[in-house]
Amino acid sequence: MKILGLDYGEVRTGVAISDELGMIAHGMETIEHGNSDKKLIERIKEIVLANQVSKIVIGYPLNMNATKGPRIEKTDLFVKKLERELKLEVIKIDERLTTVAAHKTMTQLNLSNKKKKKIVDTISAEYILQMYLDKLSKN
Repeated sequence: MKILGLDYGEVRTGVAISDELGMIAHGMETIEHGNSDKKLIERIKEIVLANQVSKIVIGYPLNMNATKGPRIEKTDLFVKKLERELKLEVIKIDERLTTVAAHKTMTQLNLSNKKKKKIVDTISAEYILQMYLDKLSKN
Protein backbone atom coordinates (compact mmCIF):
# COMPACT_ATOMS: atom_id res chain seq x y z
CA MET A 1 0.00 0.00 0.00
CA LYS A 2 1.11 3.54 -0.69
CA ILE A 3 1.73 6.36 1.77
CA LEU A 4 0.69 9.96 1.10
CA GLY A 5 2.85 12.91 2.19
CA LEU A 6 1.44 16.39 2.81
CA ASP A 7 2.99 19.80 3.27
CA TYR A 8 -0.10 21.51 4.71
CA GLY A 9 -0.48 25.24 4.18
CA GLU A 10 -3.22 27.81 4.62
CA VAL A 11 -3.67 28.39 0.87
CA ARG A 12 -1.70 25.61 -0.84
CA THR A 13 -0.83 22.06 0.18
CA GLY A 14 1.89 19.98 -1.44
CA VAL A 15 1.22 16.30 -2.05
CA ALA A 16 3.64 13.43 -2.55
CA ILE A 17 3.10 9.67 -2.73
CA SER A 18 5.30 6.67 -2.12
CA ASP A 19 5.94 3.80 -4.47
CA GLU A 20 4.32 0.43 -3.68
CA LEU A 21 7.37 -0.72 -1.71
CA GLY A 22 7.38 2.38 0.48
CA MET A 23 10.93 3.31 -0.48
CA ILE A 24 10.72 6.37 -2.71
CA ALA A 25 8.60 9.52 -2.45
CA HIS A 26 7.33 11.12 -5.65
CA GLY A 27 5.93 14.64 -5.83
CA MET A 28 2.35 14.61 -7.10
CA GLU A 29 0.77 18.03 -7.07
CA THR A 30 0.09 21.21 -5.18
CA ILE A 31 -3.54 21.65 -4.23
CA GLU A 32 -4.73 25.27 -4.32
CA HIS A 33 -7.52 25.35 -1.74
CA GLY A 34 -7.74 28.97 -0.67
CA ASN A 35 -8.57 28.67 3.00
CA SER A 36 -11.00 25.75 2.56
CA ASP A 37 -10.07 22.58 4.43
CA LYS A 38 -13.25 21.01 3.02
CA LYS A 39 -12.04 21.49 -0.57
CA LEU A 40 -8.60 20.20 0.40
CA ILE A 41 -9.95 17.09 2.14
CA GLU A 42 -12.16 16.27 -0.84
CA ARG A 43 -9.15 16.33 -3.18
CA ILE A 44 -7.04 14.28 -0.75
CA LYS A 45 -9.90 11.77 -0.50
CA GLU A 46 -9.89 11.42 -4.32
CA ILE A 47 -6.12 10.81 -4.30
CA VAL A 48 -6.37 8.30 -1.45
CA LEU A 49 -9.07 6.27 -3.19
CA ALA A 50 -7.43 6.36 -6.62
CA ASN A 51 -4.05 5.25 -5.25
CA GLN A 52 -5.03 2.84 -2.45
CA VAL A 53 -3.25 4.91 0.20
CA SER A 54 -2.88 3.18 3.57
CA LYS A 55 -1.70 6.12 5.69
CA ILE A 56 -0.82 9.80 5.54
CA VAL A 57 2.29 11.63 6.71
CA ILE A 58 1.97 15.37 7.34
CA GLY A 59 4.62 17.98 8.04
CA TYR A 60 4.47 19.28 11.60
CA PRO A 61 5.52 22.95 11.83
CA LEU A 62 7.83 23.08 14.85
CA ASN A 63 10.02 26.11 15.53
CA MET A 64 13.77 25.75 15.00
CA ASN A 65 14.22 25.22 18.76
CA ALA A 66 11.67 22.33 18.62
CA THR A 67 8.92 24.29 20.39
CA LYS A 68 5.43 24.40 18.96
CA GLY A 69 5.01 27.07 16.31
CA PRO A 70 1.97 29.24 15.59
CA ARG A 71 0.71 26.86 12.87
CA ILE A 72 0.63 23.82 15.18
CA GLU A 73 -2.95 24.45 16.34
CA LYS A 74 -4.26 24.70 12.75
CA THR A 75 -2.29 21.63 11.72
CA ASP A 76 -3.60 19.61 14.69
CA LEU A 77 -7.16 20.62 13.83
CA PHE A 78 -6.65 19.67 10.19
CA VAL A 79 -5.18 16.27 11.19
CA LYS A 80 -8.28 15.55 13.30
CA LYS A 81 -10.53 16.42 10.34
CA LEU A 82 -8.49 14.20 8.01
CA GLU A 83 -8.59 11.24 10.40
CA ARG A 84 -12.33 11.65 10.91
CA GLU A 85 -13.12 11.99 7.20
CA LEU A 86 -10.72 9.42 5.75
CA LYS A 87 -10.48 6.90 8.60
CA LEU A 88 -6.71 6.65 8.04
CA GLU A 89 -3.75 7.02 10.37
CA VAL A 90 -2.12 10.46 10.02
CA ILE A 91 1.49 10.65 11.22
CA LYS A 92 3.05 14.01 12.07
CA ILE A 93 6.66 14.50 10.96
CA ASP A 94 8.95 17.37 11.96
CA GLU A 95 9.09 19.53 8.83
CA ARG A 96 11.84 21.92 9.92
CA LEU A 97 14.03 22.98 7.00
CA THR A 98 12.07 21.05 4.34
CA THR A 99 11.05 24.27 2.58
CA VAL A 100 14.65 25.50 2.76
CA ALA A 101 15.83 22.21 1.22
CA ALA A 102 13.16 22.49 -1.48
CA HIS A 103 14.27 26.03 -2.37
CA LYS A 104 17.90 24.92 -2.46
CA THR A 105 17.05 22.09 -4.86
CA MET A 106 15.05 24.40 -7.12
CA THR A 107 17.88 26.96 -7.17
CA GLN A 108 20.35 24.24 -8.17
CA LEU A 109 17.99 23.37 -11.01
CA ASN A 110 17.91 27.04 -12.11
CA LEU A 111 14.13 27.23 -11.93
CA SER A 112 12.46 30.61 -12.34
CA ASN A 113 10.78 32.21 -9.33
CA LYS A 114 7.40 31.67 -11.00
CA LYS A 115 8.07 27.94 -11.40
CA LYS A 116 9.45 27.73 -7.83
CA LYS A 117 6.26 29.15 -6.38
CA LYS A 118 4.19 26.53 -8.20
CA ILE A 119 6.16 23.50 -7.03
CA VAL A 120 7.81 24.37 -3.70
CA ASP A 121 4.98 22.81 -1.68
CA THR A 122 5.07 19.61 -3.74
CA ILE A 123 8.83 19.28 -3.29
CA SER A 124 8.47 19.97 0.45
CA ALA A 125 5.83 17.21 0.67
CA GLU A 126 8.25 14.90 -1.11
CA TYR A 127 10.98 15.68 1.43
CA ILE A 128 8.56 15.15 4.35
CA LEU A 129 7.45 11.79 3.01
CA GLN A 130 11.00 10.69 2.13
CA MET A 131 12.16 11.47 5.68
CA TYR A 132 9.41 9.18 6.99
CA LEU A 133 10.22 6.41 4.49
CA ASP A 134 13.94 6.60 5.35
CA LYS A 135 13.08 6.35 9.05
CA LEU A 136 10.97 3.23 8.34
CA SER A 137 13.74 1.55 6.37
CA LYS A 138 16.19 2.00 9.28
CA ASN A 139 13.88 0.16 11.69
